[in-house]
Amino acid sequence: MTVKKYLFFISQNYSFAILRPLQKAIIERGGEVRWFLYGDEINHAFLHDNELALTSIKAIKQYQPIAVFVPGNTVPSFIPGLKVAVFHGFNSGKLNRRGFEDHFNIRGCFDLYCTQGPNTTNKFHALAQQHGHFSVVETGWPALDPLFTDVEHDKIKANNKANILMCSTFSRNLTCAPILLETIKQLSSTGRWQWKIQFHPKMDAEIVKQYKAIESEHLTFVETDNVIPLLQEADVMLCDTSSVLIMFVLQGKPVVTFNNISPRDYMLNISQAEQLAPALEKALTRPKALMANIERFICETHPKQDGHSAQRVLDAVDSMLAGQLINRKKKPLNLLRAFKMRRSLGYWGR
Repeated sequence: MTVKKYLFFISQNYSFAILRPLQKAIIERGGEVRWFLYGDEINHAFLHDNELALTSIKAIKQYQPIAVFVPGNTVPSFIPGLKVAVFHGFNSGKLNRRGFEDHFNIRGCFDLYCTQGPNTTNKFHALAQQHGHFSVVETGWPALDPLFTDVEHDKIKANNKANILMCSTFSRNLTCAPILLETIKQLSSTGRWQWKIQFHPKMDAEIVKQYKAIESEHLTFVETDNVIPLLQEADVMLCDTSSVLIMFVLQGKPVVTFNNISPRDYMLNISQAEQLAPALEKALTRPKALMANIERFICETHPKQDGHSAQRVLDAVDSMLAGQLINRKKKPLNLLRAFKMRRSLGYWGR
């Protein structure tokens, strides 16, 4: 029996946690995985000892994967295998330079999009009809499989204090981190709540330094490639416009946002630092109306909470490879993007 070979094409550290549930499902099915770490923003030390990496395009071509999974926006057309988009996060409403939602930017790189829930699936289906060169299957997001299957949900608090998790995007126009620094310093000094701080890996180094400087027995700064355990143990999240807030809400937990660019009724959005403590207090009471809004949002965004999204992604790939999903057009040539990718990867072969 031929072993199915798959490639993970990644350029950011958060991609490890996104793809490992998929790797687990592949291995359980008797397949094998190779990783390709691309660019200078990824830490090769995050690879586990039992995970194997390919170091060149030539090696990828020799490996001949049947499918390439990408949690980013682009992938070279000149490497073999079905190109599968599995997303690096949820649609948080961020707009690109042309004023369009970046989550739905079609770059002509993928054969298959594995979507997370109805509120993105429906739009991608419409885009598939428009473009014709990719298919869409709602699978759920493999990155969340451990969120719904691991036992961290039942972790008992050692100190009986509420846990507040603060996450923030790196964008200067959207981040709440510098604005709320002094307020969080003051609130953490009271010892009323237990704080953990975790930022996007691209966060400004000076801001990271400032938050590390206020660490105490009540506040911990966490650097990790796997945010899921932090999401599980927290009672409330403080965030801005980072898509990680959606992962948190999908657990049925409240989030307080600061100047979110597109506030929704499942958030408690504030605009002033002095509103933070009252908002956190309110979130911890889990107001009935807010929790109803959160439940509705879950149904729209990621209703599949059985922990088997990775299996559905592999099923979708098998369906496309078996000819059960057919794209009516070929992907665009993307000559300029292909040239840039070749130049950045130093590869000029066929």
